[in-house]
Formats: sequence, structure tokens, C-alpha cells
Amino acid sequence: MRRLMWPLLGIVGLLVSDLFFNHASFNMSTEFFRVSMLHGHLFGNLIDILIYGSPIMLIALGMTMVIATGGIDLSVGAIVAISGATACLLISHLHNQNSGSGVLIAIAAALAVSLVLGLWNGILVAVFGIQPIVATLILMVAGRGIAELITSGAIITVNSSPFSLLGNGYWLTLPICVFIAVAMFALTAFASRRSALGMLIEAVGGNREASRLAGVRARNLVVLAYVFSGFCSGIAGLIIASGIHGADGNNAGLYSELDAILAVVIGGTALAGGRYFLGGTLVGALLIQTLATTIYSTGVPAETTLLFKAIVVMIVCLIQSPAFRAKVFHLRGRRRSFRESPPPEVPQEPHVGVPA
Repeated sequence: MRRLMWPLLGIVGLLVSDLFFNHASFNMSTEFFRVSMLHGHLFGNLIDILIYGSPIMLIALGMTMVIATGGIDLSVGAIVAISGATACLLISHLHNQNSGSGVLIAIAAALAVSLVLGLWNGILVAVFGIQPIVATLILMVAGRGIAELITSGAIITVNSSPFSLLGNGYWLTLPICVFIAVAMFALTAFASRRSALGMLIEAVGGNREASRLAGVRARNLVVLAYVFSGFCSGIAGLIIASGIHGADGNNAGLYSELDAILAVVIGGTALAGGRYFLGGTLVGALLIQTLATTIYSTGVPAETTLLFKAIVVMIVCLIQSPAFRAKVFHLRGRRRSFRESPPPEVPQEPHVGVPA
């Protein structure tokens, strides 16, 4: 719970700042926190944070497992674009875009492509021994081109009610995409913490060679982590494409790999690999989206959004760092002790009496 304290305080700090910087009037600033019911659905800025934060949660979930093995996946944004483009292309060729079976086939095909792309990354890293940052950088660059080829350089627009449910549908007054993200989080936590899978992944991330000598199939686990990351990115791509009713191969999932890595690091998982923290990843993703929503709502120009995001994330990471806190508080303690310490006594010369 202590690891969650600083990310949660960051979210609270951002929400409190909306009271003072969102509008000139306090009564108007409280509109940011208002949640209303319309047509049986909940609406408001807080609900928007959950809606737009769901894809980040999913991508960061897969990124957590990859980083836990000691790797990195820079191709998640490209997989998001490819997944959405594949689904929208297949749906656009349906005679009836509202056909439930046709939409399910398109979704299954998009997820299958995402699994293959994740498998490709895993093979390059685990089998051929290519550095993870280089192996996934290949797909990061080429994936955008693949998405552009699928969409022919244009935005594919679809008008499918079943497909629209992923990003725009509601259930029990809440967005369906939030239920999808929570369900994936629960399944991942159950599979990794209720079995030996999580311990084996941490062993591989801590010391791959030692785990191999201990009988752990490190290569298979690394491939599995990248396949899972591709699958999570594929689901996120479907949600994003469903939310905008189309596929944009150039902008879909842009910079999402950076948001996912930041969410994982803010959540307390070390980039060096080893122990990971799924709950922290979830809170970190919410912090990233809360920050983005706060920036947009305060009227900050879009050109400087990334700068503000980098500054806030850097502050949170520094506060979260035990080494930084130790140095800061140690320096304050030394200054306080110096101010409170009494001045040194000046030695007095012995009095020499004058003989009478």
C-alpha cells in the first residue's frame, strides 16, 4: 500500500488543482467533478478519465509483464493502430455492418494479428537474442507503415452498432470499455498471483541465466510476455477504433508506448525487471489520464501538453524515489540540526593572579 501512496497523492493533487485553475469561479470549477445521469448513462469529466484511461490501462498491463521479464516493448502503439485498422477494414467490407457475426470475425482477426505481432517480438528477443529495445523498435517503425497500407493512407470510417459498443457502449450506467479493462486486470492478477506464473516471470526478470539453470523455461516465458502485450494492445486498438468509429493508421495509439512505460514506472515496477506491481500500474495509468484531462481542461495549448506531462511525471517520480527523498530530508535534517545547535563555547584563558 505504501507504493501506491505517491501515485494516489499525485491524482488527488491534480484533481485539487482543477478547483483553482480550471475556471475563474469556484462554482464553475466544481463542474469538473459533476457526474450526471443522461439516458441511463453516467457522464462527466471523471467518467471521461475512465473511458480514455481504459486503453492506457490495457497497454500498460501488457507492458508490465514485459518489463517484469527485463524487456521493453516500444511497438505497442503500432499494434494498436494495426489492430484497429484490421477490424475496421474487415467491417467496412461487410454487406451489413450491423451483422453481429461479421463484427465478431473482424474482432477475432484483429486480435489474431495482434497475437502474431507479439509473437514476432518475442521470437526476436528470446530466440534470436536481439535487444528488446531494438527488436520492438523495428515493429514500432514498420508497424505504422503496415497500418497505413491497411487503411490505404486514409481514415476508414465504419457505422457498426455492435462494434461501437466497445468504445461507446454502456452497461450498468458505466462504459463497457472500463469493464473490459477491469476484467483484463482481474484475469492477469489471478493468473500471475494465484499460480507460480508470476514468481517465474519475476525470476526471469531478476536473473534470466540463474532461472534457466534452476530449470525455468525462461525463453518461453519471455515469448509469452510479448504475446500478452500484443494481445492487450490489440484490445486497446479495438476500443480506440470503436470510440472514433474508424481507423487512423497514423495517429491511433501515437505515443501510447511512452504513456504505458510511465504508468508502469510510476506504479512502482522497476525498469530493470524482476518484481512487478499490477495495482500500481492501474493507478499509474489513471494518473497519466488524469494529468492529460487536467491539462486540456485548463486551456493549456496542445503544443505544450507533452512538456507539462513530462514535468509532472518527473516530479512524481522524484518524490517516489527513496534515494531522492533520503537526500532531500537528510539535507534538511542537517540544516535544522545546524540551526538548533548551540554556539561553540570559547575557551577562557586561566586567570593569573598578581602577587602582592
